[in-house]
Amino acid sequence: MNAPHSAGLAQHSVDNPESRDSKVSLTSSRKTTLQALTSAALVLPGLLLSPAQGASPSNDSVSFQYNRYQEGKRNLYNVHSNLKPIMVDVVHGSGNFTFYDRVKFSFSYTQDTWSGATPVTTAPLVANGNRPILQDSPQGVITVGASPLVQTQVLLDQNLNPLRLIPEGGKVIDPRTVLILSSASPETRNQANFRLGYEWNEAAVNAGGGFSLENDYKSSYGNISGRLDFNQKLTSLKFGAGYTSSETSAILDPDLLPYVTRTAYANQIERRSGSEILRGDRQDWTANLGLTQVLGKGSLIDTNIGYTHSSGFMENPYKVMTVIFINPDTLNPGSNSSITGDARALLEQRPNIRNQLALSSKYVQHISPVDAALHLNYQFSFDDWGVNAHTFEADWVQPLSHGWTITPRIRYYSQDSADFYQPYLISNQAFRKTAIDASGRQVWVDVNDPNQQFFRNGNDNFFDANGNLVDATELNLRPQLVSFDAAKLPQNFSSDHRLSGFGSLSGGVVLNKRFTKGVELEAAFEYYARASSLKLGGNGQSSFADFDFYVANAAIKVDMEAINSRMNKETGHNHANHDHGPRHAHGAHSVPAGIMFGHMLDNPGELMVGYRFMYSRQAGDMLRGAHQASDLSIVNEGCSDITLCRFTHTEMNMKMHMLDIMYAPTRWLNLMIMPQFMDMDMNLRQLEGRPPPVPGVHEHTGTGGHTTGGVGDTILSSLIKLYEIPGHRLHAGLGISAPTGKVDLKMRRMFQVDGGLFHFDMQLGSGTWDFLPNLTYAGTSDRWYWGAQLYGVKRMERSNESGYRLGDIFQASTWGGYQLSNWLAASVRGIYTFRDRIHGDFNEFNARIGPMDFPANHGGQYWDIGIGVNASVPSGKFSGNHFAFEWVQPLRDDVNGFQLEREGALSATWHYSF
Repeated sequence: MNAPHSAGLAQHSVDNPESRDSKVSLTSSRKTTLQALTSAALVLPGLLLSPAQGASPSNDSVSFQYNRYQEGKRNLYNVHSNLKPIMVDVVHGSGNFTFYDRVKFSFSYTQDTWSGATPVTTAPLVANGNRPILQDSPQGVITVGASPLVQTQVLLDQNLNPLRLIPEGGKVIDPRTVLILSSASPETRNQANFRLGYEWNEAAVNAGGGFSLENDYKSSYGNISGRLDFNQKLTSLKFGAGYTSSETSAILDPDLLPYVTRTAYANQIERRSGSEILRGDRQDWTANLGLTQVLGKGSLIDTNIGYTHSSGFMENPYKVMTVIFINPDTLNPGSNSSITGDARALLEQRPNIRNQLALSSKYVQHISPVDAALHLNYQFSFDDWGVNAHTFEADWVQPLSHGWTITPRIRYYSQDSADFYQPYLISNQAFRKTAIDASGRQVWVDVNDPNQQFFRNGNDNFFDANGNLVDATELNLRPQLVSFDAAKLPQNFSSDHRLSGFGSLSGGVVLNKRFTKGVELEAAFEYYARASSLKLGGNGQSSFADFDFYVANAAIKVDMEAINSRMNKETGHNHANHDHGPRHAHGAHSVPAGIMFGHMLDNPGELMVGYRFMYSRQAGDMLRGAHQASDLSIVNEGCSDITLCRFTHTEMNMKMHMLDIMYAPTRWLNLMIMPQFMDMDMNLRQLEGRPPPVPGVHEHTGTGGHTTGGVGDTILSSLIKLYEIPGHRLHAGLGISAPTGKVDLKMRRMFQVDGGLFHFDMQLGSGTWDFLPNLTYAGTSDRWYWGAQLYGVKRMERSNESGYRLGDIFQASTWGGYQLSNWLAASVRGIYTFRDRIHGDFNEFNARIGPMDFPANHGGQYWDIGIGVNASVPSGKFSGNHFAFEWVQPLRDDVNGFQLEREGALSATWHYSF
């Protein structure tokens, strides 16, 4: 859980999935008139993915959304830094379904990947907390980054103002404060939410739950909510309650550990494999109550009140407080001489209880002359931490011709600082000083036996505690030091700038296009500026933390209820009872889930929207060719003659999410676009017989493993029908893969040592333009079906921006299956894959710690068998939905060099054709 995961801590006081639901129930007559009001609430920017942001659609629908959050660089004044600002890639999918007219089910899944540099504390600029990282180059020594360091001495004047030395030899007051940044490797979070509800004529009840998982943070929640309608459904009362349980197990920043005092959490820190893991539990109880009132033909008002009680571990484990300790013995009242302070870092300490209350109101007005809707929102929240926040929002939802809707919006936010927030602390005590006993004598200890105390008299003779003279030459005596008195510090303190007083102003626009087929496309962009001066009343006092950021998103929504309704009208009969099975005889039932480009749409104008999930896992033995490899052989032969292997991977998991969009302009041609989103994790182990650590080389110590994720490569393809007679079909595919996935991901610096580029297999794409030819044959006879495919990947560039080129791929598959019923089929597939080794090599620093960092240890020949099932919904309101699953089990690996054996792969697909 990197620090940015808590970004909403102060901004959104109450954020459980039900507390800010603004759904409006209307009578059928009102619904037509106020359609702009209610539908507009659903297409407002999906910039925040919390289910509380909008109403749950009443129609059966599925939607997919991609978000990009990007921060601007922070002002580090005179220190140049190549640290990339925080960036977040978010993939979000959701579905809403109605069963038996009364039972409603919804789900959503979110995967987000965070990377970039995040503030860990603030400090006076003169403390030089962002130390420049220097590197040799052909042009000489250059500054390539900044590394956090909070352990230094600071000069202060008698009024405790920081002093800066100037070239002329004097000192001037420099009150500037700066954020201290620390980089982070990419980290992925997965969240799933579910809700089941039942509706009566004038009431509804919902029960929901979900979980959020990441390497260092886990949470799960459950809630219940309801709605009661009165006054002919013109008035709705909403209510809800929820509970969330969270567990933190944060690996403390190794760059900061040497400088961080963490005694306050000594009982919560576990030391394992060279890392320190801070653990803590938290509970949140929420309750909310709301009222929606239709005021007239074109207006309504919605009000809500929400309460949250939080207890337990409330701290951000990645935030520290800079404390400047001043030894009172060095103070000289009345003198103009400067004071030397000892700047240190302490883990922040927040209260372990927080009570929050949020009041919100929304007014929606339909503007008849232009058929638009105006949304005005205001929220006021406050808590017992002293954070009082105001939020003002305005949206103008303007329908245009041909199904277009444009929504400009503006948002203003302001908050007061928490009672315990300060940029840094000054404490009138020494950080560490020599110990003095009750008699005023300085205490000495033997380094080899620190439990025994000694004392020195005026003649420099040493005595033990019983007054016996000792021979100091036979002992290793040092003055005993005692640390600062924590009781002299505030009980709670934090320098997290998100708890400071500030304001933010943002503006954006949403563009929505609704097609007659029941498909909606949405694109949104919003730009934010965070500024201390924007706080209501001014006096934000945290201008050092000012920055800007933007959020952009693209989404697609498929309204299956609208599609069925349209097709019913077009065909003149009940489409809900129409069997889709026959028109997929050469498509859905006849292609296993692991086959891409396997079937075509038959009818001109037909559209398919689908989702593909692929998971593969490597674990078990290390292989050399087709045989098990020993650690000693890996150490000596798995890397290079100059660099011996020190580590190898114990497991690697790859997850891919792909959106399939296919359109048939003619009977013989299909066009496809397939964006991909990747998520990988890898764990390592030390090899037996490895050489000793090399100074200055990243050693991958710790317990967290590695994760990367984000946007992968994007596939553009066309399918061309070559031959078709009853029972037989042959088509060819010509595709390209655009290099939209990053190939320059780097591991964060650890213990002041550069981690370098991630391993080849942990990058998100190929980095090259690739050609993807394929040829597919499918045949059917009665309930039997069979097929074969030849598929290849040809890299069309010599190397990518990181200096290498992935190997070409050739794959041959053949399968056979049996249709068990008109909606269920099973298949068996045989697969042969050849993958060439990697050509070229990294052109930037890579730690070269194991076989996965060397091009020769990639590629090989692989034999697999796949077992799959396919299911289609043949009739009813969900007809046209198709699902397929396939497990691919490795039979034989014959790898190039040294590689980890494969355990298997899962493919799961859903698509909807209309």
